[in-house]
Amino acid sequence: MVSGVRYLAVLLVLATPALGQSRAVDPSDLSLTVTMETIAETVVRQEMILLTIHGIYRRHITREELEQPDLEGFNWMQLGQDEWFDSMRDGLPVKNMRRRVAVFPDKTGRLKIGPFQHHVTLLDADNKWFEHTVESVPLSVDVAPEPATEGWWFPVRRLEISDTWSNAPDQLAEGEGVLRVVRVSALGASPDMIPPMPELTSPSALIFAHPEKRLVDLTPDGPRAIAFWRWTVTPTNGNAAILAPISFDYFDTVTREMRNVVISAQRIAFGAPLEHVLAAGPVDIVETAQRLRVLAGAGAAAFLAGFAMLFRKRRFSSAWLIGRFHRWRLLWQFSRAVRRHDKAGLRRAARELDALYAPSDTRRALLSQLESDLFGRRSHKWQAFDFGREFRKHLRKAQPA
Repeated sequence: MVSGVRYLAVLLVLATPALGQSRAVDPSDLSLTVTMETIAETVVRQEMILLTIHGIYRRHITREELEQPDLEGFNWMQLGQDEWFDSMRDGLPVKNMRRRVAVFPDKTGRLKIGPFQHHVTLLDADNKWFEHTVESVPLSVDVAPEPATEGWWFPVRRLEISDTWSNAPDQLAEGEGVLRVVRVSALGASPDMIPPMPELTSPSALIFAHPEKRLVDLTPDGPRAIAFWRWTVTPTNGNAAILAPISFDYFDTVTREMRNVVISAQRIAFGAPLEHVLAAGPVDIVETAQRLRVLAGAGAAAFLAGFAMLFRKRRFSSAWLIGRFHRWRLLWQFSRAVRRHDKAGLRRAARELDALYAPSDTRRALLSQLESDLFGRRSHKWQAFDFGREFRKHLRKAQPA
């Protein structure tokens, strides 16, 4: 009797594959679900939403293709390749497919996420291929407009800022420049969502802005957008310069608050660092309500530090002070013209600066070459940064007239 039961069990096991490979597909054999991550509050425009597409298959698949809906009203980004793995369901092995997609609503109101369709090729009882499609249930999400802001709208889950220098900015060799790199890392954002590279300003420094670099790192928690802002900076008054603070706002999608990033003012100088001057500060992230106080404090600290540095242990008259500020103004105009490749502005500022210093054959030759480059036949080969670097180097060697 026992041997008869075992024989019947073997026959049932052998027959099972044939029954399972029929062209009649049981809905429980193939399933496809799309899950939206749990969202505590109403999503705002451009805020990241993570979708997980999960397929479970109890039948052998020879070919497959997952068709994604149009996702109208969304920008989207697939987070890596599809993942295939085995698991157990009801004591039986099954195949799993998982895909992660980050979507960013670009419109407001109720937006629909259409069904995903998985086109698979199955085998029937005669080992012949036939096509079958598994479809997910559509979803919808309510999207609210972003809160009123004055600047760039930048929703992000986590923001990290670093401010690095190629060498000590307050211990530069004579005529040396320093490379400043600000790295912005934003989890839950695409590269185009990061604010544009800001303009780095200083009344007494030559600043050359390098082309911005942006990239994206795909992580299980969503895309991490990274931007590199780079400048080469050189003091132009023969001693030191103060770089203005950098500031921008962003929306923290975890705390649901507007916040403000402040990269503090920075001193750059030739030679050993002096006492009682502004040192490199950390990158602060504060709430928007504190923004004016932070910027006012940073600006005042930068001005007072630069003032103390320049006039410490020096007796000066009002005429000397006015002349000093006049040279600062011309140097700032000169730097701006170099950055913007403003030919007329550069020529005008260079001529006025040259008149403030003792005559120099070298500077006169540079100015003649500038006019030749600007108005001659080879004007298309003019390099603003090269001229600015050489002209300022010789200004530092000269004494004011």
